[in-house]
Amino acid sequence: MRRKIDWSRVRRVLVVRLRSIGDTVLSTPSLIALKQFLPHAEIDILLEDWVAPLLAGSADVDNILEVGQSVSSRLATARKIRKRQYDVVFNLHGGTTATFFTFASGAQHRVGFQTYQYAFFHNHLIGSPDEYWKRAPVHSVEQQLALLGAVGIPVEEGLRTRLAVTPGAMTSLEDKIAARTSLSRDALIPIALIHPAAAFATKQWGIENFARAADFLHDKGLTTIAIASADEASVLEGVRASAKYPIVTFDDLTLPEITALASRSALFLGNDSGIAHIAAATGTPSVVVFGSSNRDHWRPWTDAPNEIVYEEFPCQPCPGHECKEFGEPRCTLGVPPERVFEAIERVREGVPSV
Repeated sequence: MRRKIDWSRVRRVLVVRLRSIGDTVLSTPSLIALKQFLPHAEIDILLEDWVAPLLAGSADVDNILEVGQSVSSRLATARKIRKRQYDVVFNLHGGTTATFFTFASGAQHRVGFQTYQYAFFHNHLIGSPDEYWKRAPVHSVEQQLALLGAVGIPVEEGLRTRLAVTPGAMTSLEDKIAARTSLSRDALIPIALIHPAAAFATKQWGIENFARAADFLHDKGLTTIAIASADEASVLEGVRASAKYPIVTFDDLTLPEITALASRSALFLGNDSGIAHIAAATGTPSVVVFGSSNRDHWRPWTDAPNEIVYEEFPCQPCPGHECKEFGEPRCTLGVPPERVFEAIERVREGVPSV
């Protein structure tokens, strides 16, 4: 273990946060804390190239470093990191690749958790985030903030996720909406944004349920826009085919465009996913259906009105790749639409659930 970090001498910090959309969004409170404490230092973040555009325009980070999946990309990125001569590196991920970049940085101070598989590549090892906060369970955001707080960065429990909306993304989004529908911008307002897809079947509420929810929202005077990736286009088609009223769908929005769309929406409804975290980070009122996931660790981290809707099962949470208990994910498929509708009503009225 190295000596205590002299923060007055720190000029360049790297945050390593690989993996998904949600992981990236949930790292933003850590970036906020670092920028508040070290306003004159450069705060950089290393992200996978496909998710890096998500932080475009952020005032909380100075440089976004991107890495691809190929060996050549990783080696080139490692050289770039080494050349940057970081004083401190925070490994928020802990996976093998993230630890490789942390060690390859050559930084004098390399911070990680004792539970990481290759913890010995760090020279500031932190114990359990539960110990730092003196309570359990802790959210993913709090877990990451504990890594900062344990080495002297002031962190606040009230720090929330946030994303920037770039003018270019808003313009390109509006162009796509205009090309997809004859409705004027004013006619589209208010918008209900739906994301009916998920990484695993154990996290995906039924397509027919989303269709019913879209009809419910239509009856409440909201224009429904449903989004997914191109690989998930069949999910969008299923919702559209099952709904009574027209739904605008997109499977080609960029991450900055999704952020812009979420910021313009009066409500978000979706599964536990990275898109749900984008909506939360733009301050959009949200209703999120949970299945196999750890609700305490992955719920929306926002001050905007929000509710999570779920059915309790003793096997929750689980890894989520498949349902080994029942053969089908009853935890998410069994969530009644009526309970989601009730949550929507409360969130729109700003009334907390009981």
